[in-house]
Amino acid sequence: MNSYKLYRLIRHNANLQDQRHPMIDKNRFMKFLMAFMWLYDAAILLFMGVVMGIGMKNSYNGVAAFHVFDGGMLYLIIVDFWLRFGLQETPAQRAQPYALLPVRRSFLMHTYLIRSGLAWGNLYWWFLLVPFGLITITVPLGWGAFFGWLLGWWLLCIANGFFYLFCRALILKHLAWTLLPAAIHGALLAIMLVPDKNPLDMPSTLLMYSFLKWDFLPFLCTGILIALLYWANFRLQMGMVHAEIGKKEDREMKHATQLNFLNRYGKLGEYLKLEVKQRLRNKSVRMSFFVGIGFMVMFSVIMYFSDVYDNNFMRPFICLYNYIILGMMTLVTIMCYEGNYIDGLMSRRESILQLLTAKYYFNVLLLFIPPIIQLPLMIIGKMSVWMNAGYFFLTAGVLYPMFFQMAVYNNNTLPMNSKITSKQGNTAQQIISTVIFFLPLGLERAATALLGEPWGYILLAAFGIAGIATHPYWLRNVYRRFMARRYKNMEGFRASRQS
Repeated sequence: MNSYKLYRLIRHNANLQDQRHPMIDKNRFMKFLMAFMWLYDAAILLFMGVVMGIGMKNSYNGVAAFHVFDGGMLYLIIVDFWLRFGLQETPAQRAQPYALLPVRRSFLMHTYLIRSGLAWGNLYWWFLLVPFGLITITVPLGWGAFFGWLLGWWLLCIANGFFYLFCRALILKHLAWTLLPAAIHGALLAIMLVPDKNPLDMPSTLLMYSFLKWDFLPFLCTGILIALLYWANFRLQMGMVHAEIGKKEDREMKHATQLNFLNRYGKLGEYLKLEVKQRLRNKSVRMSFFVGIGFMVMFSVIMYFSDVYDNNFMRPFICLYNYIILGMMTLVTIMCYEGNYIDGLMSRRESILQLLTAKYYFNVLLLFIPPIIQLPLMIIGKMSVWMNAGYFFLTAGVLYPMFFQMAVYNNNTLPMNSKITSKQGNTAQQIISTVIFFLPLGLERAATALLGEPWGYILLAAFGIAGIATHPYWLRNVYRRFMARRYKNMEGFRASRQS
């Protein structure tokens, strides 16, 4: 088989992998929801492009609207980078199923890097850019300038995608590498936001104007940047895939945490120990936990030292994010890590109920972390105590029960220690996370609009307290439905379990 036929086969298999994922293939509603969310986001971007194009066209004293838009280019690049987390896999993750086949890993890596660069996701911002450019560029400068400007944006998105892949691979290797993109983007935001006038406005505008005029030099420099990032990704991910597939690990005796104080709670205490030890010993679970803590601290620090998030939308948004992020990272994939040893759990009839109860108690205890981190914000008045109380109880009593429903339907095993070639959940779970995440914001807006700020949050807290008080009943309901599907779920866990 020649290289072209092999490339087509790999591309075909990758498309089938996306289409036949267990959570998507077995649930028509998930297919509909994915298509709806994709079209909804695209419609929002189209609307923004038209509104911005019309609104900015004659609003800046003779300065072209596209010059103003291009001056904020780096904001869009930064947003594009962080939105890729959870939506784009690294080539190393895609190449793992072919590790034992007689296919050169270098060819696989080149294939997936090229597919990542030419992915449709790099064109998604065109829903915003095309209507804006048609309104503001084609009339005064013509179609040639419009296509040059659009091509420049596309090349920058490709470079940004390769930079994301490089950072994502390093972060999967060690969590400390999160500081690399955070430091770069933090420095850029500080340069743009702290001075009265953005010093990067003019360079960004000149760069995009050079694309618009089809100057050779910016296209050449962007191409060289893409080539360097491509080469860096190839070298890095080849080495990391080789190391992980080889499973070469240094083992040393460590002190085992006993947590003897939980012995008084019997089997429930044993499952609480299991939750703690998962986050202490297993790489995937531990990394998710520390990533959540890191984002909580980052948003709280930014909000404390600047006014960029000091408005009526972002304050509740960040407060809710801090309360739900730790639960979202583990509960949306609830039972997926347990799929590694589900046969042992099923040996005792009531063990699943006790496990679910322990998971609920443990995640409710984790909700005491956000108010500690946000205490300085409450002291200086940027967040109210009522807001924290409302989201605390709403998360524990309403949002967590919604997440626990996934225990009935999740049937794909997630590795607990693999970092590069592990499966990272699925699109359906990510969509469910998004829906559950934005639902409370609508409830908060409605409650505070009708009752005022203190009483609106008291109403949210009341809903949450009702859910907490009834947790034995809805947990048992989840348990019964899980047991009704236990054979189907166990089949899925075994089929997706890595050897």
